[in-house]
Amino acid sequence: MFDALTERLTGVFDRLTGRGALSEKDVEAGLREIRVALLEADVALPVVKTFIARVKDEAVGEAVIRSVKPGQQLIKIVHDALVDMLGGEGPPEGLRIAGEPPNIIMMAGLQGSGKTTTTAKIALRLTKLDRKKVMVASLDVRRPAAMEQLATLARAIHVDCLGIVAGQSPEDIARRAIQTARLGGHDVLILDTAGRTTLDDDMMREAASIAGLARPSEILLVADSLTGQDAVETARRFHERLPLTGLVLTRADGDGRGGAALSMRAVTGLPIKFLGVSERPDGLEAFDARRVAGRILGQGDIVSLVEKAAQQVDRDEAEKLAKKIQKGVFDLDDMEKQLTQVLSIGGLKGIMGMLPGVQKLKNQVSEASLDDKQIRRQIGIIRSMTKQERAKPDLIDGKRRRRIAKGAGVDVAEVNRLLKMHRSMADMAKAMGKGQLPGALGQALGMGKGGMRAPSPEQIKAMAAKAPSQGLPGLPGLPGAKPLGLPGLPPLGGSGLPGLPGLPGSDKKST
Repeated sequence: MFDALTERLTGVFDRLTGRGALSEKDVEAGLREIRVALLEADVALPVVKTFIARVKDEAVGEAVIRSVKPGQQLIKIVHDALVDMLGGEGPPEGLRIAGEPPNIIMMAGLQGSGKTTTTAKIALRLTKLDRKKVMVASLDVRRPAAMEQLATLARAIHVDCLGIVAGQSPEDIARRAIQTARLGGHDVLILDTAGRTTLDDDMMREAASIAGLARPSEILLVADSLTGQDAVETARRFHERLPLTGLVLTRADGDGRGGAALSMRAVTGLPIKFLGVSERPDGLEAFDARRVAGRILGQGDIVSLVEKAAQQVDRDEAEKLAKKIQKGVFDLDDMEKQLTQVLSIGGLKGIMGMLPGVQKLKNQVSEASLDDKQIRRQIGIIRSMTKQERAKPDLIDGKRRRRIAKGAGVDVAEVNRLLKMHRSMADMAKAMGKGQLPGALGQALGMGKGGMRAPSPEQIKAMAAKAPSQGLPGLPGLPGAKPLGLPGLPPLGGSGLPGLPGLPGSDKKST
């Protein structure tokens, strides 16, 4: 969502940090570019004016201009201002569900904003992460199949859903839902209210009536982040009629300009509690102002990446794989699991979006053809093999390769590339099992003839000092890439990620 803004801002900062000293004129020119970048990102004009005024007050002074690294000082000032605009330095504001059960969460928003899907996502999050017993109920009696949609989503995530009784009003459904949740011992009840294509008095009166009846501990406004300033106006008008407690921005993985996220918090004063980052049931991310500000400024978000990996990776499977690698074994089933885990964490686009400095290498990443479709093709090839072939790839001769290619709907050349990449990974697994890895990769992992060893503090400092100029941690196939260890995943870097064209191990030229 913030790609365009990130590209503009990193360009401004690159020009400023490249200079040994900054004049007041340099700072003001940079602030003008930042102002234009924010306006192009569809940030509300009053918000831009307030933001630029704050940054200018702190940036145009001797503390920045006379500092040792003035460009970096300016980046820190902009970062702090972004964090403040997005919600402040505190930890993410969670849901208020500590009262007497059932705690009620009411979802509000326009039709098509993603209320029903978000209702299911929040229910799943409360069930998995907070260990709460959750029930959902649809109060939308107008949209065709709205109740059936929520019931279907609830079944998919194994959450209780209020039964459908034809002819009831939204208020009657709310009363029945509260009574059912109380008798069923549910900790949380989520009410999915009706929406409209546009704001109208009937919808607002109905929502206000339900809020007065249910007395929810949370009233969350669900807004589509791709609608830009319209989403800001929607939030303002809803907040005038309902005691909203927080915002949820959907489709944050889309190609919007990011202005809604930057404006809504400032315009309404309401915290952004979640971002919808995919259509998957688990595609909901707690909003953290510090992390989002870091992403906007191209600093990445490694913490979120590791948290995602920890949530998605099966620890038992990871331990089994580690034991196999210690024995020097890595078959095609193992390779498929690794590729599947990359997709579950968010895919290549999601992973690279959380790595620092990726925006500066946008062209290289694009030329490398790094996309999730290629990973899915590789998984399809592996699944076209028999169990015996996946366990013993050496059995796959020319005839078998043609059969596998036909089954996966690809050319034989793609099967050959996959097997070549697997061979490279299997060789690495054998080397790791022996405690030896050749060349730069072995040095990076501290492995040589004496086996694995921990780097000294001096070596760690030296690697950290070289990192900005040598490349990004964990970006496969790019100059200076260093391995990034995530639970249950092969190092993303150094030797490259398996199964991708244009990377080490393939027969295409690496970028």
